Amino acid sequence: MPAKRVLISIDERLLARIDEARARRDMTRSGYLAQLAVHDLEPGSGSGGDPRITAALAKIEQLIGGTGKP
Repeated sequence: MPAKRVLISIDERLLARIDEARARRDMTRSGYLAQLAVHDLEPGSGSGGDPRITAALAKIEQLIGGTGKP
């Protein structure tokens, strides 16, 4: 499936943490965020119990208004 470009707003401190994490994994920012979303959306997976992922996704949801909609 072709990728679709989206525009989101993220707090600068959170973005810096995202960039640090994706750099450690040698990933693009888009790839890292997509991987987090896929992992969270897999049936029965949730965030895999990792509190850092849960917190990051909660912060992203809070920043976009908590609707879960693009």
